[in-house]
Order: sequence, then structure tokens, then C-alpha cells
Amino acid sequence: MAQQPRYRVKRVYDAPAADDGRRVLVDRLWPRGISKQQAAIDEWAKEVTPSNELRKWYHADPQARRAEFETRYRLELAADAPQEALARLRRAAADEPLTLVTAVKEPELSHVPVLLGELDETPTGGAR
Repeated sequence: MAQQPRYRVKRVYDAPAADDGRRVLVDRLWPRGISKQQAAIDEWAKEVTPSNELRKWYHADPQARRAEFETRYRLELAADAPQEALARLRRAAADEPLTLVTAVKEPELSHVPVLLGELDETPTGGAR
């Protein structure tokens, strides 16, 4: 039997499911048109989101800036506050499924894959 993934990704506009486990919003801004009740968010982890400056820079030309965005975002995630938040999310995922919730239209082209990679990395910087 296949093991359930430790981390899941869902758009905030999709209905919450019973098997979502802990739902964590991983966007810098609150999603438009969604109430807190509709979102069913357990935590808003702003510390692990790209800074406003980086987010705006990337969105100006995502195709051309993707590689540089990933590098800059990883540097932001290396700071103390994001590292503490990543550790907290890893601990939460050890106890129950952890669903990363985002409003972006195409999560695979956003910051989310980088964040998933960082969550999968061991706290000592080991392999993913």
C-alpha cells in the first residue's frame, strides 16, 4: 500500500477535505474573495513566503526570472525566522498530513515547489 505524501498542495479556492490534516496558508497576502471560515486555515505561515520585494520582482517576468527567483528565495528561507517556521511545519507534518494552501493559479510555477524542497530537506541541510 502506498504511503500518503507528507506534504500536499491545494488551492485555497478548492473545498477543504477531511484528509487535509493541518492546513497552512503559504502566501504573503490573504487570498481575495475568501473568508477565514471558507479557507479553513489552521496557520498562516508568512515567514516562509517570498518577501514582497522578491514576489513583485518575480511576477514582472516569471519565465525569464525563475532560476534567479529560486536562488533568492532560498536565501530568504535561510534566515532565522523562516528556518524556525520550516522546523515547526516539519514537526507538524510528522504528526498529521500537512496541506500547503495557496491562491496562485499555477502552484507548480510559483514559490511552492521551492518551499516543498526546503521542507523535504533535513534541518542539517542533508539530501531531499
